[in-house]
Parts: sequence; C-alpha cells; structure tokens
Amino acid sequence: MRKLICCLIFLIVALGLYAQSYNSDKVSFTNFLVRMYNNSPFEGVRAVDDYEHAYLISVLALDKSKYKTESVMNRVASVKAMAQASRYFNGSNITQDMIIRTSEKSDGSADTEIIENIRENSVGYVKALEQLTNFTREDGMQVFIFIKQLDTFEATQ
Repeated sequence: MRKLICCLIFLIVALGLYAQSYNSDKVSFTNFLVRMYNNSPFEGVRAVDDYEHAYLISVLALDKSKYKTESVMNRVASVKAMAQASRYFNGSNITQDMIIRTSEKSDGSADTEIIENIRENSVGYVKALEQLTNFTREDGMQVFIFIKQLDTFEATQ
C-alpha cells in the first residue's frame, strides 16, 4: 500500500512539473527570429522554416508615441499584420498614375512638377495569426512579430 501511495505521489508531482513548463522549442524559435531581426532589420512577410514546420512571419514596427494605450497599439499591430499576411496569400491590385506638369516662365525657363499616385487594393482574410513576441528597438520603435504555421501546400507556393 505504501509503494502504491509513493508511486501515485511521484506521478502527480511529475505531471505537475511537466504541466508548468513552456514550449522550449517556441522560445528558442522566438529567440532565433529576434536575433535574425536585430542582425538585419526588416518589415513585411517572410516564410521561415524550422526543423519540423514552415511558418509565415509578419514583422512590423510602430511608433510608441503615436498610441495612447498599449492595447490600442497591440490592436493596430494585429490588424496591420493580418493585412500583410492577406497581401501575401491573396495578392493585391496595384495601380500607378504619373502626372507631369510643365509650365513655362516668361524668361523662357520651365518648371516641371511630377505627381505620382500609387494605390493598392487587397481583399482577403487571414485567421490564426499569433503574436509571437514584441520588443523595443534602440530608436524607441516597438517591433511586433506575428506567426502562422503554414500547411505543406501553402509553403510550396
């Protein structure tokens, strides 16, 4: 009876200790992405592989001084990350107009003004983007990294 109670206590303690741990693979992958960003900063969407899976990461930086609360900044970051991922998966329609105005002065010289309009339209929705981490750069910008595991089909496109 004593052996049974000791085994039961050992099992409960072992399960309790295992339940308290965090996914160490995710922590090391997060550290890898932060080091990769610090080595050569970038913004936008990239496909990144680890040993077992392919991931889509969406990286963006926001100016902390433009937002009143942290929750507003987190929501803006989430929406921008979903927009970046949607453009990656669904594409976008980009139009560009260039207007060149030339006016001649009375002395014979000309002034040239160039106006360029670029419009982008993207439609789609990407669900299940997870905020992996956020940190502050040296210049005070807040960097957000969002992640989505890619299916085999999505990773090959």
